[in-house]
Amino acid sequence: MSFVEKPKRSIWTWGYQQDEPTNSERQKHAAELSKKIGIEIIPPKIPLAHELNLRTSRIKIPDNLSSYCFTDNYERSLHSYGAERELAALGKFPNPPDVVAHPSNEDELAEILDWCDRYNYVTIPYGGGSSVVGGVTPPEDKGPIVTIDMDQFDQVLEIDEISRTAKIQAGIYGPELERQLKPSGHTLRHYPQSFVESTLGGWIATRSGGHYATNHTHIDEFVESLKMITPSGWWESRRLPGSGAGPNPDRIIIGSEGILGIITEAWMRIQKRPQYRATAAVMFNSWENGYDAVRQIAQAKLWPSNLRILDPDLTADSTGIDNGMSLLIIGFESSDLSQKWPLDQAIEIAKSCNGIVTDDNIIIDDGTGAPTGRGGAIGAWRNAFINVGGGLTAGLGMVTGTFETAITWDKWPEFDKKVREATQAALNDVCGGGTLNCRFTHVYPDGPAPYYTYVGNYKKDGYFEQQDAIKKAASDAIMSAGGTITHHHAVGRLHKPWYDVERPELFAESLKAMKKVCDPSGILNPGVLIDPA
Repeated sequence: MSFVEKPKRSIWTWGYQQDEPTNSERQKHAAELSKKIGIEIIPPKIPLAHELNLRTSRIKIPDNLSSYCFTDNYERSLHSYGAERELAALGKFPNPPDVVAHPSNEDELAEILDWCDRYNYVTIPYGGGSSVVGGVTPPEDKGPIVTIDMDQFDQVLEIDEISRTAKIQAGIYGPELERQLKPSGHTLRHYPQSFVESTLGGWIATRSGGHYATNHTHIDEFVESLKMITPSGWWESRRLPGSGAGPNPDRIIIGSEGILGIITEAWMRIQKRPQYRATAAVMFNSWENGYDAVRQIAQAKLWPSNLRILDPDLTADSTGIDNGMSLLIIGFESSDLSQKWPLDQAIEIAKSCNGIVTDDNIIIDDGTGAPTGRGGAIGAWRNAFINVGGGLTAGLGMVTGTFETAITWDKWPEFDKKVREATQAALNDVCGGGTLNCRFTHVYPDGPAPYYTYVGNYKKDGYFEQQDAIKKAASDAIMSAGGTITHHHAVGRLHKPWYDVERPELFAESLKAMKKVCDPSGILNPGVLIDPA
C-alpha cells in the first residue's frame, strides 16, 4: 500500500478547502457581528499556503522515508494547529512542524517512529487536527518536530456481527467510518461535534464525548480492545466484553493524548442502526426552569440520546428564535422498539417545569424512516451544531473560543453565575466587549456538562494575549467553583496548568513512570498531561 492523497482540508478554518466561506459571506457575517456587539469587525485577508514564509525545515528526510514524508508549505501549515485556526487566518505560523509523515501501514509507522526515536525528534501523533487545547500544536523550543498524520489508516477491517463489534483503523474519519459500517446495517453512533473532521484514534486518545447526551456519553463505553505502537514496542489488549483482572489496560490508553504511543486500530462495540426515533423541542421562559427539567429527566433514567438545552443567546444564534427563551431538545432512538413512551414521559417532566411544547414540535417515527431532526428548531440547531457555524467566524479575525466542564447539580447555579461573570469581565477588559453563551452537551443524574462559547473583537497583534487572558479567567473560575478543567476537550497543552491542580499528584508520578517505560526518550507529545522529562 502506498500513500493516497486525500481531499485538501482548509489551513485556516473548519472543514475542506472546497467548503471555505467566500469573501462576500465573510463580509456579510462581519457586518452582522459588528451590529450585535457594537464594534466594527474588518475581516482580514486570508493567506494562501504557497504565499506563506514558513521557517525552513530543520530535518533532511532519508530516501527510504521520502515517499510518505513531506515538507511543503501546505502540509506544514495545515499541521501547525489544531482547531486554533484563527491564528492561521491571521497568517501566523511561528512554529510549524519540520516534517509531516503519512505512513500507510504498520511497517511504515514503525519505521518512521523508530527514525524519530533514533534522532530524538519531537513526535506528534495527529488524527483529524480538531483539538482545541493545543494537543497537536508543535511545542516551542523543543528542537526538530515530526508530525505523524494517521489519515492513511482509514478502513473498517472486520465486523463480528455475532458479538456486534468491529475492528477499525484509528485514522478513519467519522463520516467514512459510518459509511463503511452502513452496508452491514451497523453504526458506532458516536458523534462528537467535530465528527466530520476527527478520527477514531483521536476520539480514543482524547476521551471524546459523542452523540449520546446521557448514558453512553464518552468513547470509553465503546472500546472493546486497543492496539498501539510505542517506541518500546507494541501494546495490544485482549478482546473481552468485560474483565476484573486488575487496572484496565485500555483505560490507560484512552485519554493518554499521544504521550504513550500511537493508536493504530481498535475493536469497537457497534450496534444496529436505529429504526425508531422520537424527538421534541421544548421552550422555556427561563434558563433556570429549563435546566431543572433537564435534571429531572436525567434523574428519571429514561436515557434519551439527546438532552441538550441552549440558553437564550445560543437559542437565538442557532435557531433564529430571538425571544429570550431557552430551547431544550429531547431525542430518543432504538433499533427495535417504538420510542413514543419514553418521549411522552420526558415531555411530561418538561411541562411540569413550565416547558412549552406544541404538537408540531413533537415528531415520532415508528420505523418508517421519516426524518425527526431535520426541520424546525431542531433542524436549525442540528445544522449549526454539525457545521460549527460554517467557518464564518474563523475568517473574521475574531477572538473566538469554547470551553466546557462538568459540575454536580448542587453547585451548578452558583457555578454558572461565577463562570459567566469572570469570562464576561475578561471579554470586556481585553476585547472591549463580546458575547458568551452556554448549552449542555451531556447530562448525568448527578450533574451537567455545560459548554460555553465566546466571541470578542481582535485587537491588532494582541491575539495571543487576548486568548490567554480570557482562557485564564474562565479556567480559574471553573476550578475555584469546583468543576473539571475539561469534560471532553482533553487536556493538551492549554489545560495542563489547571489539570495539574485537579489530578492527584501520585497519579502524575505514576503516569510519568509509565511514559518512561513506553517512551524512554520522551519524544511523544512532550508537555501534554505531564511535564517533559
